[in-house]
Amino acid sequence: MSQAQQQLQAGAAALNIDVSEAQMTQLSAYLALLQKWNKAYNLTAIRDESGMVALHLLDSLAVHPAIQDADNLIDVGTGPGLPGIVLAIMNPQKRFTLLDSNGKKTRFLFQAKTSLALDNVSIVNGRVEAYHPPEPFDMIVSRAFASLADMTHWCQHLRADHGCFLAMKGQFPQQELDDLHGQYEVTQVTELQIPGVDGERHLLRLVPTQS
Repeated sequence: MSQAQQQLQAGAAALNIDVSEAQMTQLSAYLALLQKWNKAYNLTAIRDESGMVALHLLDSLAVHPAIQDADNLIDVGTGPGLPGIVLAIMNPQKRFTLLDSNGKKTRFLFQAKTSLALDNVSIVNGRVEAYHPPEPFDMIVSRAFASLADMTHWCQHLRADHGCFLAMKGQFPQQELDDLHGQYEVTQVTELQIPGVDGERHLLRLVPTQS
């Protein structure tokens, strides 16, 4: 087992997330692909393998428990597939749409989808406000995509009636919540401890305030 796989396995155990052997193989293959493409296309500023495992794979993996009540999800501003590809590997029974306006990143995503045989992934190259899905989503996920006000404003047309927003943030974003002016309410806050990552991580679930 490689050093990266050992780090990934230990991190998943610390997060209390079961990763099967097949999933570990897929996550490792995704990491190798990301490293290879990153050299040519600069997909992420993080270069070293250990940093990628902690800040990309484990950071994305930590979201896994929070999406279990959703079946049809979109990852907005997914970049090179974070957290979307990681979550798709972990949840083959769920459907994931990965959206990004950067052509280099979506080309990488097509390669990753093909190489990893991720039949549950759809990729959209475009701006979120211009995207009109064939059906709305149970959950709209974003990781460092935009402020909560911008996220909810730009993505509101993607949400099913019962759907929610799931925002990955660093420090607790009190100012961003204040800027929502009561239009959305936070139904759940999870403080995440990511193995190998210093600094705060918060996961916020939001729904429109019932008028």
